[in-house]
Amino acid sequence: MAPPKDQKQKSQKKEKVSLTDEAGPVPAVVEQVVGRTGFRGEITQVKAKVLGGRNNGRSMRRNVKGPIKMGDVLMLRETEIEARRIRSKVTKGTYT
Repeated sequence: MAPPKDQKQKSQKKEKVSLTDEAGPVPAVVEQVVGRTGFRGEITQVKAKVLGGRNNGRSMRRNVKGPIKMGDVLMLRETEIEARRIRSKVTKGTYT
């Protein structure tokens, strides 16, 4: 015997919880370069100020791969999760 139509429709209406904003990527400008992290120092941790979306004006830490400097604009897919602080001064992968 087939399940009633009401139960079938309820099971299809389950909403998927997503951390991404409905509007898409959100711009953020780099305010400060905090330091290097990662196993070989390939990741740079920065403080960025969100310029749009739900968290407009919020300053948050993010990990960035690749060349980055102050004033660059990042396009963030999500603005809910913040990177952990760097505990120690990492010198791997940097030329000081």
